[in-house]
Amino acid sequence: MKKSFRNKITLITVVVLFLWLKTYIAYKTSFHMDIENPMQQFILFINPLSFLLFIFGIALFFKREKVRNRYLMTMSFLLSFLLYANVVFYRFFNDFITLPLLFQTSNFADLGNSAWEEFKWYDIFYFIDVILLGFMLKFKPSIISFKTLSKMNRRAYFLIATAMLFLNLGLSEVERPQLLTRTFDREMLVKNIGTYNYHLYDVLLQSKSSAQRALADGSELVDIENYVDASYAKPNDELFGIAKGKNVIVVSVESTQNFVINNKVNDQEITPFLNQFIKESFYFDNFYHQTGQGKTSDAEFLVENSLYPLSRGAVFFTHSGNQFNSLAERLQENGYFTNAMHANNRSFWNRDIMYKSLSYERFYDVKDYDVNEDNSVNWGMKDIPFFEQSVEHMKEMKKPFYSKLITLTNHHPFYYDKEDQFIDEFNSNSGTLNRYFVTVRYTDESLKRFIEELKESGIYEDSIIVMYGDHYGISENHNEAMSQYLGKDITPFVSTQLQKVPFLIHIPGTEGKVISKVSGQIDIRPTILHLLGINTKNDIQLGHDLFSEDNDDLAVFRDGRFVTKDYVYADNKCWDKSTEEVTDKKYCEPYMEKVATELEYSDRIIYGDLLRFFDPDKAKK
Repeated sequence: MKKSFRNKITLITVVVLFLWLKTYIAYKTSFHMDIENPMQQFILFINPLSFLLFIFGIALFFKREKVRNRYLMTMSFLLSFLLYANVVFYRFFNDFITLPLLFQTSNFADLGNSAWEEFKWYDIFYFIDVILLGFMLKFKPSIISFKTLSKMNRRAYFLIATAMLFLNLGLSEVERPQLLTRTFDREMLVKNIGTYNYHLYDVLLQSKSSAQRALADGSELVDIENYVDASYAKPNDELFGIAKGKNVIVVSVESTQNFVINNKVNDQEITPFLNQFIKESFYFDNFYHQTGQGKTSDAEFLVENSLYPLSRGAVFFTHSGNQFNSLAERLQENGYFTNAMHANNRSFWNRDIMYKSLSYERFYDVKDYDVNEDNSVNWGMKDIPFFEQSVEHMKEMKKPFYSKLITLTNHHPFYYDKEDQFIDEFNSNSGTLNRYFVTVRYTDESLKRFIEELKESGIYEDSIIVMYGDHYGISENHNEAMSQYLGKDITPFVSTQLQKVPFLIHIPGTEGKVISKVSGQIDIRPTILHLLGINTKNDIQLGHDLFSEDNDDLAVFRDGRFVTKDYVYADNKCWDKSTEEVTDKKYCEPYMEKVATELEYSDRIIYGDLLRFFDPDKAKK
């Protein structure tokens, strides 16, 4: 380096240092990533560096100072914004943004209070380095060099950047073998290769997935069909067809987790109606949601198709043009009028397009409801008037019908009107959790009135009523408050158990029963169809009839976690349910291959649109 540069720091070095340190501070303060040893801590510290060196090093090739400085300023802002977007997203979803999510722009206008709730006044500090950079470019302090490097120094610069990249990848591979194949575990990727490299890798994955459909052919279905056939759970002879010909009413209960059932807050019952209703129903108390980034839409996808959602983005957006063999399609083939009911914008979560692919004949959206300021709160129409008006629509439907209803009130950030408060708020340091109990109680009251309306209308006796929680309401970001409520620490084991959601099947005139099989949303489709007397032997589905004696006790999560009868696999550890402590990994290993296979097969079906090659008539032969 020339003599005049010896006592100066180059501008690019300053920019890289600013963003590198800011990213590491964000890792430690805004993302709750478990660090198990000093090596993981070191990897976390260095992982932003290689990307930042490369991306800002491009400025070395600009000869004009003004263009070079403008590039540095622009990239510094864009990367800061990307980091901050991940921080805000993580605050609610406890996850990192993926490329498919960025294209879900039609949802942004509806996010409203949920997004605003996550912005904090101190977030300006995420852009403090950009502000400082602006001052430097304006006043040019003497300690910093604003000139470009020589050709030899540029080579040395990129050699260092390349060395840092290989060091990062090498250490990561040693610490976590086959890291880049574990695309479902975004936290692990960010923890090892860094948030910026993760997004670059995400772009490559998106390109790969886009090519999969074009290159797919029917031969890929053979292994999947053999797997599905081998794992088919034979229906229960006593219950098969017990609800034949009845209307099917499925209620997606927004953000409701199982820990509120048969529980109290401030000595008040949280769900008094459901506590009683489950005694008259088949109730599954070891039932888990299995959603990914698509949340409610992922739950719908699971219920309709008995396939897992994607690890990145929402199938409702990324693959709404695929061919499916949905629950709605099977019911339509058997004479049902199929419809969905949701008092929201029909384009939200791309439902107007996806519902056509799922073979719904009718979508009752916000235009089919009388929605006004008096009967709306938070995200839209309150549940009580929604159910009242939905029953009016049901009265006019052709029988038998299949209706799926999606509630709204119990949605983050859980705002409510005072007149709808049936229970006192909790008293933790989390306003989100405190309000959550109030909105869950309101939803419980709305379900009570819904059943009363069905009885008064004459629909109740001729219907099978299914209710399921769609996904968690309280994310891991509120663990401290949840720990206060539950009276115990939130370990990865406890966090996984908190992913249980209510699931019940109510058949009027049938005695209720609690069923404790480990299960999940992927099992709903075959269970309902078999109760209606519709065989699924030749369907491509990964779930199982929950009344079958052949059904395995297994719930697979989209992020690679899973639950068995005796063990929980979470945080890359095997936990014993009886002790709630970590045990030898060998007890979970027998299930690992099955879990990986199912997730892979489901992804292949979706990315390759493989069901377009499936001939159900041929399969029956």
